Amino acid sequence: MTTVEKTNLTRRSLIKAGVAVTAGAFGGLATQGVWAAGSDKPEKEEVRIGFIPLTDCASVVMASVLGFDKKYGVRIVPTKEASWAGVRDKLVNGELDMAHVLYGLIYGVHLGLSGPKKDMAVLMNLNHNGQAITLSKKLADKGAVDGPSLARLMATEKREYTFAQTFPTGTHAMWLYYWLAAAGINPFKDAKAITVPPPQMVANMRVGNMDGFCVGEPWGHRAIMDGIGVTAITTQDIWRDHPEKTLGTTADFVRKYPNTTRAVMMAIIEAGRWIDTGLQNKLKMAETVADKSYVNTSVDAINQRILGRYQNGMGKTWDDPNHMKFFNDGAVNFPYLSDGMWFLTQHKRWGLLKEHPDYLNVAKQVNQVELYRQVASAMKVNLPRELTRSSRFFDGVVWDGKDPAKYADGFKTRASAA
Repeated sequence: MTTVEKTNLTRRSLIKAGVAVTAGAFGGLATQGVWAAGSDKPEKEEVRIGFIPLTDCASVVMASVLGFDKKYGVRIVPTKEASWAGVRDKLVNGELDMAHVLYGLIYGVHLGLSGPKKDMAVLMNLNHNGQAITLSKKLADKGAVDGPSLARLMATEKREYTFAQTFPTGTHAMWLYYWLAAAGINPFKDAKAITVPPPQMVANMRVGNMDGFCVGEPWGHRAIMDGIGVTAITTQDIWRDHPEKTLGTTADFVRKYPNTTRAVMMAIIEAGRWIDTGLQNKLKMAETVADKSYVNTSVDAINQRILGRYQNGMGKTWDDPNHMKFFNDGAVNFPYLSDGMWFLTQHKRWGLLKEHPDYLNVAKQVNQVELYRQVASAMKVNLPRELTRSSRFFDGVVWDGKDPAKYADGFKTRASAA
């Protein structure tokens, strides 16, 4: 059976199950004949969107599977990729039109960090929350189950400790480094940081290639199911409602295909809203993305944490209200300038940027705020009043975007202090 046939079969099964997939499910422009006049017709009707096998690719996948893309006059072709480096290269060379992609990757390419330089665009956030830092069961058995206990073990049992992230400028690297540093562990001086693609994390931990990793679901929960790791902390406990994956593309694509870009954003926002609507939709999403065409894992590796049902692999279970969300009444998707600026502060903190950039100006170049406003207004999705937001991290430090250079230089543990 081909991928297309499987997709069609999945869609038919969802329709049979009574899932709302009709064009009028949420109202919106398409049901009002938005393309009738022709001026808003998408310039490019087929859009290739790269994704990595992670739960948070779900709104891109479901926009295609449920036909929300067709409602807005486009055809989304989800394209499974092997690594974030591959996503980066294919975005830059045009093999992919857009991608489910790491926030910091887009900023890194825009500034030419660790690879090609090209003007890039963050169109919208795809999700908040839903990542985790996992420590090996071997470390947990020695008492290292959180940051402070890990620091104590590393101080008493001297050896090279290895921690994995998924891409040098990406979100998982920044969550991991921030968490280690908050415990007094310099991620470069006191440990070795390596890059591993998300689907390979669990297998690498199983054979002892790393002591811990930060990755998106379902791979944190998979490590617990397989008995090889424990959840030391979730990323929402580091920064509640943090930005995670984005819908990213090149600035050239936005300029050349503005109508197409808006249509894709509408379809994916609608898919995110569909996912967040209730239990049944979340479970149907889990069944769909678990397929080998997408994440390629068991449904039970996905469906627990997507519902906020957490276990840490050491006997603790809890219901987390700040689990992964794709819409949350519009709160998820707005591309706050301060979110982009935060990643730049961490790139400077860890030596990826040698000098302070013009933080606000770079964020204004990359984050397509006006484009998002157009889309949200047309869909009657809530918009915030401000372009920045304030957040308190788990270590008590507040980020509000007001003085990014001072913030970046204010950390005791950073690359220049190594």
